[in-house]
Amino acid sequence: MKVVVFDRMEECTEAEVQRMLPLVSAQRREQALKYKHTFGQFCCLKSWLMLFDFVEMSRYRDLEWKYNEHGKPYMANGPYFSISHCKEGIAVAIDDAPIGIDIEAIRHANEDLIERTMNEEEKRLIANSQQPIADREFTRFWTQKEAIVKAEGTGIMSFEQLQKTLESEKWKVESFEKEKYIYSIAYGQLCSISA
Repeated sequence: MKVVVFDRMEECTEAEVQRMLPLVSAQRREQALKYKHTFGQFCCLKSWLMLFDFVEMSRYRDLEWKYNEHGKPYMANGPYFSISHCKEGIAVAIDDAPIGIDIEAIRHANEDLIERTMNEEEKRLIANSQQPIADREFTRFWTQKEAIVKAEGTGIMSFEQLQKTLESEKWKVESFEKEKYIYSIAYGQLCSISA
């Protein structure tokens, strides 16, 4: 498994989008240009280029970007991968087995969101933490849950699903924290991370 995080979001400019457009496939270029704002276009293009830094192009000459029935992107005949972005960064993970990654800016969650998405133990840990630790705890739990549903290929289907997500023993989840963001990776129990 390989993981990379890009957090120099000051590079998110119209000029950088224009520079990256000719470097990607026509399919990805079309998808990037569907975004109305520079941020979406930048993340779409940058994540694709980050992904292909990992892929041996000679091994996967005719990769085609596709989507499963839940909207999860995948490469036909290619490796498993996961992509995530937020205002603080872009994260990409690739492996020979299903994998999920999520990155989120550390943020304050309102009580309603905590109530709907966290199980009783998670709610207790968040409630017993002082600020800003409570925000970090919520963001860590959120990225872990998102990483798992991405690895499963389903995305978020219900709040009840989110409450139970971390109870699964199928996935190992690791979280990493930077000053302004947290990212988590979910992968099968037999894998290990290399950055």
